[in-house]
Amino acid sequence: MELQEQIIRTDYSELMQKSYIDYAMSVIVARALPDVRDGLKPVQRRTLYDMHELGIRYDKPYRKCARIVGDTMGKYHPHGDSSIYGALVVLAQDFKMGKPLVDGHGNFGSIEGDGAAAMRYTEARLQKLTQEAYLADLDKNVVDFVPNFDATEKEPAVLPVKVPNLLINGAEGIAVGMATSIPPHNFGEVIDGVIAYMKNPDITTEEMLEIIPGPDFPTGGIVVNKDDLVSIYETGNGKIKIRGKVEVEKVKGGKERLVITEIPYPMIGANIGKFLNDVYALVESKKTGDIVDISNQSSKEGIRIVIDLKKGADTQNLCNLLYKKTRLEDTFGVNMLAVADGRPETMGLVSVIRHNVAFQYELATRKYKTLLAKALDKKEIQEGLIKACDVIDLIIEILRGSKNIKQAKDCLVNGVTEGIKFKSRISEKMAKELHFTERQATAILEMRLYKLIGLEIEALMKEHEENLKNIAFYEDVLGSRASMARVIIKELKEFKKEYAVPRKTVIENAEEVVFEEKKIEEAPVVVLMDRFGYTKTIDVSTYERNKEAADTENKYIIHCMNTDKLCLFTDTGQLHTAKVLDLPSGKFRDKGVPIDNVSNYSSSVETMVGIYSLGDLKDVVLMFATKSGMIKVVEGTEFDVAKRTTAATKLADDDKVVSVNIVKESDTMVMQSKKNMFLRISISEIPQKRKAAIGVRGIKLSDKDELVNVYVLNEAQDNTIIVNEKEVHLNRLHIGKRDSKGVKK
Repeated sequence: MELQEQIIRTDYSELMQKSYIDYAMSVIVARALPDVRDGLKPVQRRTLYDMHELGIRYDKPYRKCARIVGDTMGKYHPHGDSSIYGALVVLAQDFKMGKPLVDGHGNFGSIEGDGAAAMRYTEARLQKLTQEAYLADLDKNVVDFVPNFDATEKEPAVLPVKVPNLLINGAEGIAVGMATSIPPHNFGEVIDGVIAYMKNPDITTEEMLEIIPGPDFPTGGIVVNKDDLVSIYETGNGKIKIRGKVEVEKVKGGKERLVITEIPYPMIGANIGKFLNDVYALVESKKTGDIVDISNQSSKEGIRIVIDLKKGADTQNLCNLLYKKTRLEDTFGVNMLAVADGRPETMGLVSVIRHNVAFQYELATRKYKTLLAKALDKKEIQEGLIKACDVIDLIIEILRGSKNIKQAKDCLVNGVTEGIKFKSRISEKMAKELHFTERQATAILEMRLYKLIGLEIEALMKEHEENLKNIAFYEDVLGSRASMARVIIKELKEFKKEYAVPRKTVIENAEEVVFEEKKIEEAPVVVLMDRFGYTKTIDVSTYERNKEAADTENKYIIHCMNTDKLCLFTDTGQLHTAKVLDLPSGKFRDKGVPIDNVSNYSSSVETMVGIYSLGDLKDVVLMFATKSGMIKVVEGTEFDVAKRTTAATKLADDDKVVSVNIVKESDTMVMQSKKNMFLRISISEIPQKRKAAIGVRGIKLSDKDELVNVYVLNEAQDNTIIVNEKEVHLNRLHIGKRDSKGVKK
């Protein structure tokens, strides 16, 4: 019998939507976001649990990270070793975590962004805090265990963390369509905040911020927008501004230097190197002339970035410059997103603590229910053993008279004496009155003879009394929320006493930094550019002394002010600008820098056809000529633009700019083609256009001919060139009409 083909018809968009939502929720809940209860992502939770299962405790020897990673991947986290080792490394880094949860041995990376050594070299074990506050009581049924990915192992759905880890260590994660970014906080302050909430569940964010004033980054620093924290911690969203800590040190010769001892938290890693480069850039761009040298002297003892200054430097103004122009002042974007009740939720400070406290009550309830059940079982057995000690002779008689254990147990539990030999009827009568429970009878039958020693019986009585006290305590804790709160608070205070550390980050309100740039004294300079594009500036007097050599050795010589801009026109029709201040200023024989380095001009893809200072372009017109013979004049003011690169003229396909010249209406121009056709016309014949126009035809060119040179002549000028070994006097050429062929030379 043939199976009928069954086609399930569904809307493609619905299928995609459902599939994408399933994928997104999987990433959100099972990969990228922490759980609000234990503050851990799944990979972190699984790694810590695996270390616990492997017995890598804080008081045991270190174990290879490769072993931990392999075991975690094989049992709980089948998403590759790099994610597990990455999580393990971060858990051990004291510059990223408020409280590191792993004790790393070996190279676990550095604050400057150096990566950790390979997992085969490094070793790790759990921290004492992790063992006591994160993994304790797992044997007391305090959390649910769920099957692992292949249902061969069980793993905790959440760790029984007794402190609000989400606030203590913060979190960072990028999911699908959402991300979390929670700063770390001070351990002792967070504990105090939890206790305050337990005493007053109606506590406001403002009141909570008196106890937890704000984030406490492991790198220290200064939070400068204290007034914004109320809104940030109320909504769970906002930006925290952090500055590095800068100290001023005196050195020999009356000089001073700035020493950065604390950095903003977002600067850790590669951003330290970027900060150093930014300071170099400030010096190179002449934003400051006070910095002599910068060196990174950071070590295991802490951050120490030294900036040596010139004598008499304004240190405060320089600090403001660093805050304004570098990452020494940075922002930490807060987005307190975590998984709560199986779904992502953005929470404020009090809300996070509320979820945590509810979790603490749940842990305590399950813990003390388990302890009470065990204590009641113990009580039952202890009472049976104590009762057995009172009638031990009778029990021995029953055991000696019984044929098997079943017969003896039946007698102890139900008083059945049939088949048991007794020494007397009194003993048999007493045996019939025995009513031990099943568990008591089993304990009596398994009891060893040494337990009958007087001291052992006394110890049993004492243990029983202690157990009764425990039962009363457990019942009190479970029966009264106030009693349970006292127990939780007591444990929290013990954690605080042992693990709290002083706050590192300062919280304050600071004014917006204002950097006053020193006004540059305006002065005339001469810009020299050689035929290779190396450019520099020299003062006018230096130029005058070396005029002959300067004119001979350089392709372009521009007289301008040091505050001016250079306008570079290229054959591709582009205009590139460069600040004169960006050019090196010095001696006449200094080499200079390639013009490519201080502008967007690229000598490898375009050719410069004209260079002028912006000051020269005011109140003048520029004439453009292209190889296809198109010409136009444009007002120079059109090229006063803020952009570093813009289009200077519109070009037809395959056309290029041949020359850009400053002209006057009284001037004439001579166009020379590749086939040595010459046409002289008056500048007044050329129409004025906008820079976005192509222009008009200046000379009629024959096939395969193109414009190669343009000469601008004034009345007093005698311009002579050599063509085919003959002199051509350009100023003697007949002035013709635009758009004519010209004359052959």
